[in-house]
Amino acid sequence: EVQLVESGGGLVQPGGSLRLSCAASGFTFSFYNMGWVRQGPGKGLEWVSGISTGIVSTYYTDSVRGRFTISRDNAKNTLYLQMNSLKTEDTAVYYCAKGGNWYSKNDFGYRGQGTQVTVSS
Repeated sequence: EVQLVESGGGLVQPGGSLRLSCAASGFTFSFYNMGWVRQGPGKGLEWVSGISTGIVSTYYTDSVRGRFTISRDNAKNTLYLQMNSLKTEDTAVYYCAKGGNWYSKNDFGYRGQGTQVTVSS
């Protein structure tokens, strides 16, 4: 059974940082592109970032490029998202995603249960 378990969310002030983690199991992690998807209050799903199987390529949506960094540890079957200089508009539920199409508005892959990130003063 595929499982994606996110952790690391929470409440942070604007300008702060958080590091999200996603523990994957039930599939060969290193074989799949992985990514992070978010859903803000009253908004639809949005690709935030993606990383390819061999860490050859990465994707960032324009609003987070330069502030967020995606990484993966294939030995630990874990995906990460380092989020710096957080803004109130980053407030969302963040989902770890297996597969999917980073450039699609309706293919978000298989997702975990999500972790809440709230940026507020």
